[in-house]
Amino acid sequence: MSDIKIFGSTLDSNTRCKHWNSKLDIIAIKFACCQKYYPCYLCHKENENHKIKQWNKDERAILCGICKYDLLISQYINCNNKCPYCKSDFNSNCQKHYLIYFDKILLEKLN
Repeated sequence: MSDIKIFGSTLDSNTRCKHWNSKLDIIAIKFACCQKYYPCYLCHKENENHKIKQWNKDERAILCGICKYDLLISQYINCNNKCPYCKSDFNSNCQKHYLIYFDKILLEKLN
């Protein structure tokens, strides 16, 4: 279990936020620019005054909101939208935002 603080407009302890709050929206992302965990890029944008910096290396940067395990980016990218630890389902639509969070070269290397 993790004691990681989640910033932003969270609605529950599973990291859902006012922007994304389906039963599958259960991850938080550590942003490379500020090293803070937010449920989404919109929460980051509302709370920070700097641009988002993409991850360019494999780091522990994805928090499962159910079991609180801090996943490596590679684990998250290759988990088929299911937490490898507690088996909770993640929202597959998060893939649409990968280029906001992760450098294209990193994604190519991890796939």
